[in-house]
Amino acid sequence: MSDAANTPRRPLFLPTARQTNCLVAIGFLAVGEALYLRFMAIENTNMALACRGGLSTWLCSTFRVTVPLFQYEVFGAVALAVALINLMRPSIVLVGLALAAAGFGLVLHNVDLAGLAVGAVILSLARPAPGPE
Repeated sequence: MSDAANTPRRPLFLPTARQTNCLVAIGFLAVGEALYLRFMAIENTNMALACRGGLSTWLCSTFRVTVPLFQYEVFGAVALAVALINLMRPSIVLVGLALAAAGFGLVLHNVDLAGLAVGAVILSLARPAPGPE
């Protein structure tokens, strides 16, 4: 027998039940907030015009920050960058960040990069868990 057959394999990167619940909550909150912004501010003509006219509410402040970010595909790019880093070195924090950014990207028209990010996050579950340093 070879030495490779006798060496123990590291377990796969798999979040615990508590971590999975947190990731589900992060995903739902990110998608919910993105849907709220999209349909209540961005695609709602009256609200969008009021926000561009200088209305100073929480929704308009978020609208003014969000619109340039999704126009330049920042949500998708951040999601993909974090997912690729997570693919190299799996971490529950990176998975949460990638899911949140991908949720925003999928809802706010950054589907190409955000979809790749979701694929990379799923692929990272097949990676071995990081070993002790």
